[in-house]
Amino acid sequence: MAPPSGAVALEQAYTAVVPAVLPSVVQITTDRDLGSGVVFDDKGHIVTNAHVVGDATTFQVRLASTPTPLPATLVAAYRPDDLAVIKLDAPPPGLQPARFGDSTALKVGDIVLAMGNPLGLTGTVTDGIVSAVGRTVSEPAGSGRPGAVLPDVVQTSAAINPGNSGGALVNLSGQVVGIPTLAALSPSANGANSSAPAPGLGFAIPANIVTDIAGQIIAHGTVVNSHRAALGVGVVTVVDGSGQPGGAGVVEVTPDGPAAAAGINPGSIITAVNNTPVHNTQDLSTVLAQLAPGQHVPVTLTNPGGGKQTVAVTLGELPAAG
Repeated sequence: MAPPSGAVALEQAYTAVVPAVLPSVVQITTDRDLGSGVVFDDKGHIVTNAHVVGDATTFQVRLASTPTPLPATLVAAYRPDDLAVIKLDAPPPGLQPARFGDSTALKVGDIVLAMGNPLGLTGTVTDGIVSAVGRTVSEPAGSGRPGAVLPDVVQTSAAINPGNSGGALVNLSGQVVGIPTLAALSPSANGANSSAPAPGLGFAIPANIVTDIAGQIIAHGTVVNSHRAALGVGVVTVVDGSGQPGGAGVVEVTPDGPAAAAGINPGSIITAVNNTPVHNTQDLSTVLAQLAPGQHVPVTLTNPGGGKQTVAVTLGELPAAG
């Protein structure tokens, strides 16, 4: 029996997209780990995750077309968005940059392909759909991974495994619409996250953020406009009388920063921002990731004497140093 015509058309789309995009997906190796990257331009710039580069400044990059790795050097990493740019020391002729699409056009149900080097298996492709857009997810700290709160990510059912990080999430038009970055972890029996990826729950940094941050790094050597809100405080999680997380305790305030201008002082405990409860430092990072510089928000505090107050804060911008 012949397959339905719709299935044939879908198969033809896959077989057209995969060979068109895979030459733009590379394997990146450091002395500690390996991951994936995407060729950004014909000058040899490659965009990947900050946690793929880790603390390394030099790399070996394996292109799809050449078995011999090529040396590359770090341009810069921006850890709040878990992005980095490296550059081939001697870009070869015929380097094929990827085409980046408009990630704001993604819709739940769109078919996407994840391309990368999971477990070192070069040029691996998995498929799935866009399961959600606009998620804010927390990326845990770990070996080579500083931890970050990533806003506006794309959730996908395409399998993402170790080594996929920094690769390409691609639509059926052959455009990179995201950079696969992490998979959700399955909960263990005690409710904590295990080390096993949860099937069908992967997350990618949207292409519009990728092209913006990578473009700034290439043009300026750093990020000059993060587009991310900052309160201008250093905080630690504090516990309440029952031993449960009770807020983000302010240990330092940036001089002339947003918090200082609003009268927030060290010793205060932040318990809500923009009417969203804050139980710990992770909560604070998450709510700030969903806000914008210049936005006016209420911040609820418990002062050192135990009194509660709410102050209005005009949020600043997260600085380039990541």
